[in-house]
Amino acid sequence: EVQLVESGGGLVQPGGSLRLSCAASGFTFSTYTMTWVRQAPGKGLEWVSTISDGGGLTYYADSMKGRFTISKDIAKNTLDLQMNSLKPEDTAMYYCAAYLSSWCVGYSDSRRFAYWGQGTQVTVSS
Repeated sequence: EVQLVESGGGLVQPGGSLRLSCAASGFTFSTYTMTWVRQAPGKGLEWVSTISDGGGLTYYADSMKGRFTISKDIAKNTLDLQMNSLKPEDTAMYYCAAYLSSWCVGYSDSRRFAYWGQGTQVTVSS
């Protein structure tokens, strides 16, 4: 059974940090381009960041560059997202997903996901 289980969300003050983690199982994690997307209340899915199958290439949405860092531990089958300098507008449900293809980088359309998790809530508020 394929599973992607996110964790690490919570309530944090503006300017604070959180580290999200996604535990993958049931598929060959090392062969998938992995991504983080998020969904704020009342809005659609927004692409956050992507990492290549081997972990050597990373991509970020403009508003996340310099604040977020994506990483992939193939030995542990985990995908992480280190989030620093958090802003209230970062408040959202964060999902990890495996893209159907490496050509999907930058897309948030769930039809381009082979698998995705249930999400972890991040709330940035004072």
